Amino acid sequence: MKTGQIITLPFVLLVRFYQVAISPVLPSACRYSPTCSQYTIEALKTHGLFKGGWLSIKRIASCNPWGGRGYDPVPEKTCRHK
Repeated sequence: MKTGQIITLPFVLLVRFYQVAISPVLPSACRYSPTCSQYTIEALKTHGLFKGGWLSIKRIASCNPWGGRGYDPVPEKTCRHK
């Protein structure tokens, strides 16, 4: 397991806990596909704690009646090789 994966693991587990224990008792409200919680897990795994966390915060903040909706996948990781 890489260092980045070790750092993000507690946050992924926290979101998984939300998905299993909390989300089922709440009404379905996510306006996006994949859901905001699944998006967060994918963003953390793809981009790491800081960029993935930032993408997740932006996504969750836009998941409201005045925000967006529809299919919104996690952006691919870009290479910065010169």
